[in-house]
Amino acid sequence: MRKVVTDLLEKMPNVKVSNVARNGKQALALLEDEQPDVVLLDVEMPILNGLETLKIIKEKYDVPVIMLSALTNKEVTIEALNLGAADFVEKPTNIKEIQNEWIRDFYGKIKNVAPKKQRMVATREPVTPLKNPQKIQFPTKVRGVVIGASTGGPKSLIHIIQELDTPLKVPIFIVQHMPKGFTTSFAQRMNDESKVEVKEAVDGELIMNKVYLCPGDYHMTIADGRIALNQDAKVHGTRPAVDHLFRSAAKVYGSGLVALILTGMGKDGAAGMKQVAQYGGYNIAQSKETSVVFGMPKHAIESGVVQEVLDLDVIGDKLKQMVR
Repeated sequence: MRKVVTDLLEKMPNVKVSNVARNGKQALALLEDEQPDVVLLDVEMPILNGLETLKIIKEKYDVPVIMLSALTNKEVTIEALNLGAADFVEKPTNIKEIQNEWIRDFYGKIKNVAPKKQRMVATREPVTPLKNPQKIQFPTKVRGVVIGASTGGPKSLIHIIQELDTPLKVPIFIVQHMPKGFTTSFAQRMNDESKVEVKEAVDGELIMNKVYLCPGDYHMTIADGRIALNQDAKVHGTRPAVDHLFRSAAKVYGSGLVALILTGMGKDGAAGMKQVAQYGGYNIAQSKETSVVFGMPKHAIESGVVQEVLDLDVIGDKLKQMVR
C-alpha cells in the first residue's frame, strides 16, 4: 500500500513525497527532523497506530493530516476527524485497479489542506466582501435549519451540535460530504456526544424535531413533511450534494429557513443558498479564520446571497438560539 500510494503521489502535479514511514513511531522520528506540508496517515499501523500517532502530531506540530482508512475502521476514522485530522480518504478495495475518480478526489484533498503559503496551485484573489447581499431579516420564527459541510466539517459539526439543548423546536438537516458507510458511524458519534437526537436519515421517514444526517452516496431532499433520498447524478463530483437539500428546503420553509454553509472545498451549496435567498430564507457562512478549507463558504459569499459571515463558535451560539 505504501508503494502504491507513493507512486500515485509522485505522478500528481507539483506533489513530492518527502519521506515514507513503516509505522507511527518511525513517522514521529522523521517529523522531528522535517515537517512536510501534509501528512498522510494510515489508521492501521504496527507499533504505534494511526490514532495514537495523530494525537502526538496534533500536540506537537501545526501540520494538516489526512487519514487513509478502510470501511472496517469507520468508527476510528470519525474519532480521528474529531481529534483534528483535516480529512480522510477511503482505501481502494483493490489496489491493482484504482479508479481515476478516486485519484482525483485524493489529489483534491491534498492540495486543499496544504498550507496556503506553500500551496502547490495557482494563487487566487482573496475573498471579496459581501456583494450587496439581499436585505433579508433574520426570521422571527425559524421553521427549519439546513447545514452543508465538507473538509473539516465533522469536527465543526460535532462542536456545534453537542452544544444544543433539548428539546429541539425545529428540525436540523445536515449534508456532510462523506462516503457511504462512514455517515452511519458519524451520526452515531454526534448522537453520543450531544443531548439532542441525531440520526442518519431514512427515505420516506416523517420529519420530526431531530437532527438528520444525509447518508453517504445519496442526495437528500424534503417535501410533504417527509425526507426523500435518491441516487441521482453527482453534483460538483459529490453525492450527497448540499445544493439538493438547500433547494428543496427553501421551497418547504421559505422565509422560516436558516441555511449554514461550513468549511469545505469546492462550491457546493452556493447555488442552493441562492434559492434559499429567493424564497426569503437567511444564509450564514463560516468565517475564513475558522474554516479548515474556505472553498464552500467563499463561493457562497461571493455569490452575494450570504447575510452573515461568522466564526464557528458564534455560529454555534446562534444555532442554539434559533432551535429553542
